[in-house]
Amino acid sequence: MRGTAAGEHAGCVNWYGAAGNAPPSERGPTPGTPNTTGRVPDELALVLAQAAVSAIESVGGYAGAIYLRSRTQGLLRLAVLAGLPARLFRPWWRMHVNRPFPVAEAHRSGQAIHLADAEEAMRRFPQLMAGMPYPFGSLYEPVVGDREKYGVLVVLRRATPGRPVSQSDRRRLKVAARRLGGILAELGADGPLIEWDGEPVSVQLPAGSTPPVRIGHFDWDLDSGSVSADAELCAILGTDPAGFPGTIEVLAERLAPEDVYGLWAIARQAVESGRPVARRMRLRGPDGRPHLLEISGRALPQSDGPGSHLNGFLVDLGIGPIAAEATDRLPKCIFSLDRLGRIVHINQSAETLLGHARSALAGRVLWEALPWFGHPGHEDHFRAALISHEPVHFMAQSASKQWMSVALYPGHDGVTLTVAEEEQPVPTPESAVLPGVGLGSAADRASALYRPVALAIALTEAVTARQVSAVVTEELLPAFGGRQLAIYLLNERHLYLAWETGFPQGFLDRFDGVGLDARLPGVETLTSGRPIFFESMESLAAAYPGIPMDANVGARAFLPLIASGRPVGSCILGFDQPRGFSPEERTVLTALAGLIAQALQRAQRYDTEAALARGLQDALLPHRLPVVEHVDTVGRYLPGTQGMDVGGDWYDVVETGRGLALAIGDVQGHGVAAAATMGQLRSAVRAFALSGHDPQEVMTGTNRLLIDLDPGQFASCCYIVLDPASGLAHAVRAGHPQPLLRHVDGRTEVLDLPGGVVLGVDAGAAYPVAELRLARGEVLALYTDGLVEQPGSDIDLGIDQLCSTLAEAGPSPLAETADRLIREARHATDRPDDIALLLAARWAEASGAHGPRAGARRVP
Repeated sequence: MRGTAAGEHAGCVNWYGAAGNAPPSERGPTPGTPNTTGRVPDELALVLAQAAVSAIESVGGYAGAIYLRSRTQGLLRLAVLAGLPARLFRPWWRMHVNRPFPVAEAHRSGQAIHLADAEEAMRRFPQLMAGMPYPFGSLYEPVVGDREKYGVLVVLRRATPGRPVSQSDRRRLKVAARRLGGILAELGADGPLIEWDGEPVSVQLPAGSTPPVRIGHFDWDLDSGSVSADAELCAILGTDPAGFPGTIEVLAERLAPEDVYGLWAIARQAVESGRPVARRMRLRGPDGRPHLLEISGRALPQSDGPGSHLNGFLVDLGIGPIAAEATDRLPKCIFSLDRLGRIVHINQSAETLLGHARSALAGRVLWEALPWFGHPGHEDHFRAALISHEPVHFMAQSASKQWMSVALYPGHDGVTLTVAEEEQPVPTPESAVLPGVGLGSAADRASALYRPVALAIALTEAVTARQVSAVVTEELLPAFGGRQLAIYLLNERHLYLAWETGFPQGFLDRFDGVGLDARLPGVETLTSGRPIFFESMESLAAAYPGIPMDANVGARAFLPLIASGRPVGSCILGFDQPRGFSPEERTVLTALAGLIAQALQRAQRYDTEAALARGLQDALLPHRLPVVEHVDTVGRYLPGTQGMDVGGDWYDVVETGRGLALAIGDVQGHGVAAAATMGQLRSAVRAFALSGHDPQEVMTGTNRLLIDLDPGQFASCCYIVLDPASGLAHAVRAGHPQPLLRHVDGRTEVLDLPGGVVLGVDAGAAYPVAELRLARGEVLALYTDGLVEQPGSDIDLGIDQLCSTLAEAGPSPLAETADRLIREARHATDRPDDIALLLAARWAEASGAHGPRAGARRVP
């Protein structure tokens, strides 16, 4: 089951009860089909929304989210965001599982993360706090069901400095995540994979209680979908009782899309729990004004009447006109937002100052109704207020270029704003660096500078040139409101396009490979070492007549990428609109360009070393295994996903005078050094084996050789000599995982072979030899620990799982069995270690029941 974005076509489900009880006209479309009404929520979205709200309430949070896996391998997507505007948190809509954020680590490790305050968060996850430098606490619980990782449940709440998250709150969140995991497992069993590839669904949290003025009662028949209402409810809705439609749509059609999920969640929660439920949400009244309405009730048991009913009441709080009249008397511009950014109240002074009628603003999202509030710098301030629950002040420039002093006063249910005209602010040393940023308080400066800091931190973790470019796209462009980015790298006095985003397709191809003698701003910024800024494309064209232009009319910044005095390339930033660059911005951009250059230079060295290591490893691993009568052998190698792409795992099959030698080993570490040591060990084992040494002599000789070479590394190894005709084998182990043996009847066991310490530690170490017999039709599995180790899990659990998988493979061809054993590891996005696997099987019949006789493969 795949989630869709709010506003896209979403699958519909029937929440009236059993599907067969409601007439077809009331059931809605089948899950996964277009929802033409747009009113009944997608089943997956509804489940997630209900789980998020329940989890937030259970641990006293003020906001929360649910990340789900997506169709893109290794990418989590924000599926539900409750209590916060989705637009303000767009940089966090996507989260790769390898990033150093608590969401990614919780999903990767399968362990919960509890951050009581900003100090603990900064210590453990500095990049999280670089992006959100505000005082808050946060809890992260992995969502797992039926041994599948679905995502992560997140709750934000007030910080508790010096006081860790209580055990009771930890248990409540774990229970909520387990419940959600179970529901998702059930949904996945009956339909497609549980994945999310759309935009996040916004959910409004229940508001605090307020004394009611009018109460209207209703009865919702959950089987038929019919609703009966009393006269008071009809009066609140402005509907004649005789003309009441008799369906729940009379409420749903007056709710904002975000609150529709809350309405349907009530029905489901009431039916499933049987306990009283309550939700408070906003409903647009017949006169267009937003009203606060409260819905609560419970599902009656069958003994209380036929079918399943939800009795509830709708409360008109009736304070809107009173609050409006009170604030209208004040000379200050005042308006309020709910926690999703919708304008819920605006006084007369605000109408006058902003130049918009109350009816044109009420109910709309602030950044859509007044686009000048949508500047990235201003969004930082709203994030600070909503997350920290502390007042924030800043300066903003309206659409009419009038400077405004803005103050944000956050609360549980939303934010109150005051706005006043001001003279143009005079720059001071304490002014924030980024455009549109405010009055210079410590919180304002932290909010303004967080993206450059986040960029600097993220660049230290980027390994490849592509990762560096992606980090610049995610962190640098939003910080300065840019929309286009191009990075060119220098190679033999020519600049080659390495990364682009936002430009028309093919537009930059004409500049790819230009020489350093070309008169282009991207070239001259590098040759001169000076950044070049143009406030518009018109000024760029005037400086460089005849230069090709795209359709964009905005500003351009050309930055030299120079690291330690050496030219690396150039970076181009593009903007949708003309704009100036303050001296502070130019300084920051130039400094950041230096950081980008250093990261790219480091990445180029990494790419060179990685290519060398991969070539070395490909040359050292066997390309094919020998074909031997009576025995099939199959090998597989899978590189890790973290750091250097290659490691020291290896395997080999050698025909010797004593029989068929099966060898597998694992050298500590990754990179060129580990690959080189692996090659030396493989060569040593092969040489000792071909010289006629017995297994014990092979292992002790290899151990002494590794100590003599003194590479500063140790290695594990398992060496077995098998007589193909009789099946008799002699095995020796040096700190290596125990082999597995699958019998003809499918029963699989972990062998208990004696062994010695790892190679390269003790020159006098002894390695005892064990004898075993491989019957016809039996399969012997040798593997390295990367196949059975998972972060946060016991290695014995991994070995048990491998045993089960080998047993379930049955008498299939040996190559298929090998692919099956590494399939789950191959699809894992976080594989810190490389993997080697070697299978050997004696033929059950003369024809060779295990399919292909031999094979070796490096799995991509």
